[in-house]
Parts: sequence; structure tokens; C-alpha cells
Amino acid sequence: MRIAIVTCNARIVGGIESYLDTVIPLLESAGHDIAMLCEFDAPGTSTSISRNTEAPLWIVAQEGAAHSLDSLRRWRPDLIYTHGLADTALEARALEIAPAIAYVHDYRATCISGAKAFAFPAATPCARPLGAGCLVNFYPRRCGGLNPLAMLSDFRRAARRLELLRSLRAVLTASEFVRAEYLRNGLAPEVVRCVGLPVIDREGPRVEIPASPRASAPSAMPLRLLFAGRMEPLKGGHLLLDALPLVHSALSRPLILTFAGDGGARIEWVRRADELVRRHPAVRVEFTGWLNAAALTALFDSSDLLVVPSVWPEPFGLVGPEAGTRGLPAAAFAAGGIPEWLTDGTNGALACAIPPAPADLADAIVRCLRDPVEYARLRDGAIELARRFRPARHIDVLSSVLEIVSSHVPSIDGAAAGSFAKARIQSHN
Repeated sequence: MRIAIVTCNARIVGGIESYLDTVIPLLESAGHDIAMLCEFDAPGTSTSISRNTEAPLWIVAQEGAAHSLDSLRRWRPDLIYTHGLADTALEARALEIAPAIAYVHDYRATCISGAKAFAFPAATPCARPLGAGCLVNFYPRRCGGLNPLAMLSDFRRAARRLELLRSLRAVLTASEFVRAEYLRNGLAPEVVRCVGLPVIDREGPRVEIPASPRASAPSAMPLRLLFAGRMEPLKGGHLLLDALPLVHSALSRPLILTFAGDGGARIEWVRRADELVRRHPAVRVEFTGWLNAAALTALFDSSDLLVVPSVWPEPFGLVGPEAGTRGLPAAAFAAGGIPEWLTDGTNGALACAIPPAPADLADAIVRCLRDPVEYARLRDGAIELARRFRPARHIDVLSSVLEIVSSHVPSIDGAAAGSFAKARIQSHN
């Protein structure tokens, strides 16, 4: 099958590109021909998405929209697999070329800000469908910035993308949580399908650490906690910092918390961490910046617990099962799709309080680490649950959807179907 991937960037700058970096080689190994149409190919310091060196690649920012679309059309794909473009009108034109499906990695089509969370009076998930009520809540609940023109522009952009998704033959999600979100927003149940995410078992021998978190070591031996990901307010790093004194008090052990990643909240988290360490000498906080795959794997192996303190509804939370392949349990708030890979008492612990609070997160962390026998069972459970997301399973499910969609005979011809999709988009401009 000739599959054209439509996505924003040809380089790995986030989760969408990381997904494609995993999936494209697997699709190519399965015998599919792959081409890519991307808006950008930047920054040059980032790694390009993996693909066959002979696979066509069209960059709209370099070649222009008309030339890129014409080249894609002449390549004659059997199916378009879109992951979203910043320019919704351009995406609609690309989807006219062949039968199309979309993978929705986020909430850009169902939320003005894309966060699906209120910021005031406390950060809490929002289950409201996209509509006029979003505009009413935008300022009182601090859903975005303070510019009313930006609010209207972002709302219209989300509405256009939602209409575009409604015109497709299949919309794929990483979790049942995200699937339910799109069903609430009017997509047909037979169209929206949960296919999960592929989790690669990180290569290299697993570092053998004691069956419990340094259980045989003296109590002066620190416990190592890990946060890995983007540093943004909704990722909850501030709550994790506030939870550390409670964890130390409950376990009577020194703590080392490592933040691996970067983002807009890093400066604030560093400031809070410095204040915390001055008040609590038994607590240490480290910031590593972004790490490559090998360095992050080594950090998984040297840590006792992954903590995912996100207060927004994570579409999935890939870092959890990735760490699980190395036998690292997790503690997290039960937000979004996280409970679909984290089962309380099996591979970690969930904090379920709304709004999320440091005390509840601390309790989840303590439940993972206080009992050496329980901890050993959680490590085994982390490996076992991570196996549910093996890439081969994802490709099997994805391939079946691709075959069904590409072989489906539409009730109207392809050109008419494309015009219909385009008309629906333009009706919201």
C-alpha cells in the first residue's frame, strides 16, 4: 500500500514525531511504501523522522503548498494518514487526494487552548464539548490568554479541525479516554477507534538493582524519584516538589528527585526546588535537561520510581510504559489516559483527588515504596503491563484499519468526497 503521512514537522520535536519515528520504519518493514508531506523541516539541530532514504518528502515551507500538493497527487497514494497541520485549510486540501484517516494525538480539535483543563481556581480537567460554553468559561476559568481576538481565532481553528475530522473514514486515538472525548464532540462511534501507542522495549541489559528500593541499604541511602517530560505548569512539577517533604516524613529516607526534560516552567521549578532544598536538607533536586534515549534509559534503571504528576488529562502518557519496560513502577494522578497503562497496586499507584493535591501524590509515592515485597511485585507488574503496548500489536491493529479504509468503496467518488470535506471546513471560516 502507498501511504502518505501528513504531519507538521519532518524532525522530532515532540510526541507526534516520536510516534512517526517508531511507526514509519515498521510500516516500511511490513511492505508499505511511505511518503511524507510536512509543513516544516526545522530546527536543523533536531533528528529527522526515520524513513527510507528513497521515500518522497515534500516540505511546504520550502516548496510551497501548490507544488507540494501537486507532487503528492502525482505520487498517487492509496491512503492519507494525517497527524494534523497548523494550516487546517492546507490539510483539508491534502485529504482530498485519497481516502484518509487521522491519528488525534491531542485535544486541538475539542478545546480552545488544547489543554482540556481549567486553570482557575485550581487546575482541573474539563469534560465540556467544544461550543459556545467554552467562550463563556474562557476568562473566568483562565482557559487561555487574555486576548479576545486570539480566543475567537483559536476557537474557530478548533471548530474547523473538528469538522475536518468528522468528514474522515477513521479517527484513531491512543486511549479510550481520548476516544470518549471525540465521541462527546459528535464523531460517530464506528469512526473513532482506539489503537494505543507503540512502546519500544528499550535496548541494552537491564541494570540489576535490589528487588526493593535499596531495601538492603541503610536508611541513609536515598530513594531516587524521576520526572521525565516537558516542564509546563499542567505537568504538575510544582505539586511533586510540594509532595517531597511529606514523602520524606513518611519514609524517613533521604530523597533525590531528578527532572529530565525542559520547558517554560523550568525556571520556576528550579526556584521552588532551591527553596525546598534549603528548608529540607535531606531532599535533593537535580535538573538534567533533555536526554537522549540511552541516557534516559540509564536514568530509568537507576531510579526507584517514576512520578507523573500531570494535572491535565494526558492523552496517554507514553513515558509510563516506556519506563515500565525497564521495570520502573510509577505514581501518578489518575488523569486522562494514564489509568489505561497504570493500574493501582499492579505497576504503581494512582492519586485520584480532584483537584490534584500534593498530599494525595505523596500518598501514592509512599504506597509504592514503603514495602519491599510490594515494590518487587510492582516492578514485575510494570514489565508485564508494558508488554501490552508492543509495537507489533500496534502495527497489527493499525494495518487492519488501513486495509479497511483503503479498500472501502465510497458512495460518492473521491473528488466529490474531497469537495464535501473542503466545503465543511470552509463553512466555519
